[in-house]
Amino acid sequence: MNKFFEKHETLCLIILIAGYVILNSYLMKNFGYTSSISFIANTIYSCILLSLIYINKKQEYYGLVKVKNLKQFLYFIPLLLIVLSQFLGGISINKSVSEILFHILTMINVGFLEEIIFRGILFRSIEKDDKKLAIIISSLTFGIGHIVNLLNGAELIPTLIQIAYATAIGFMFVTIFINSKSLIPCIITHMAINSLSVFTGSTNAVLSYLIPALFIVISISYTMYLNKTIKE
Repeated sequence: MNKFFEKHETLCLIILIAGYVILNSYLMKNFGYTSSISFIANTIYSCILLSLIYINKKQEYYGLVKVKNLKQFLYFIPLLLIVLSQFLGGISINKSVSEILFHILTMINVGFLEEIIFRGILFRSIEKDDKKLAIIISSLTFGIGHIVNLLNGAELIPTLIQIAYATAIGFMFVTIFINSKSLIPCIITHMAINSLSVFTGSTNAVLSYLIPALFIVISISYTMYLNKTIKE
């Protein structure tokens, strides 16, 4: 399996991305992310991907290692600020306990899957030939990939805004991965943003633009800081 993965990494990547997009588009449209079915399906997908990584002994290669110097990365406080920014509209609990539970569990899987696929496998596969291109493609693919939400009934403007801040966060995450050699901070942050969104309060017209703007400003600022202060 190791030899097959090495030889056909691009093919495996295409299958993983296509499978993930098709799976979650179907789940979102038919069950939503508060369903036990969505949780089970994503958990199975996570286990398959994680098994593939461990069987091929690619844990370090894909960043499943600890960060050695937290001080150098400002203890990842900017990531915490992004997570907390989504609560500017307050906290709201308007779903049942089971819906909240399955939303959180599903989003934990989604955060893991998207980071491993877009920041891990996709970036690493392109990095071999062109590192700058790998950074751009992994970030843009992650951001633009949210356009599939339109197929699930999302409105155009909110989706475009989501694409914008997801792309900015994507650049920040890949910068963290490059400099720290670890994907764990990105995975944890991604999980937190997605899973805790079930508790976000209602947002008015101002906050609907302010919160994404904060995501973008913090992401760009932190990315610039890392690129300026940390040398590989």
